[in-house]
Amino acid sequence: MSSLLVTSPLAGSVVALSAVPDPVFSQQIVGPGIAIDPEPVEHSHVVAPADGRIGSLFPHAFALETTSGRAILVHLGIDTVNLRGDGFTLHVEAGAEVRRGDLVITWDPARVVAAGLSTVCPVVALQAEPDRVRVRATAGAAVVAQDPLFSWS
Repeated sequence: MSSLLVTSPLAGSVVALSAVPDPVFSQQIVGPGIAIDPEPVEHSHVVAPADGRIGSLFPHAFALETTSGRAILVHLGIDTVNLRGDGFTLHVEAGAEVRRGDLVITWDPARVVAAGLSTVCPVVALQAEPDRVRVRATAGAAVVAQDPLFSWS
């Protein structure tokens, strides 16, 4: 299987997955990856981190299924399911084919902060073996959408 490059779905600062304030992500229960902490702006655009099909889709998260059978989870903030979609706008439907960089969701990190929640966004290689994922972004570094985050072999 060829290596899959996963790029950042949004702009922000890189956060090690181990530093995400949720054990499901920090302990890599759903898989390895990295996280992005966006600026607390009113409108942040979230784009597809690779080519594929939108599988599961919620206002606060989506899973992207690639043609190679791998799935990438993008989760916008921590415990943001409690916002019940408030501050999130979906631009695609489940099942939509997308290309890297296509707009998927617009959200309001400032509203998430105002609700007392974390804006940290895990980007996870679902069910991947940790030794198959090579992180290419450095914790603390600034990234913009489509900058390389990790490769998955």
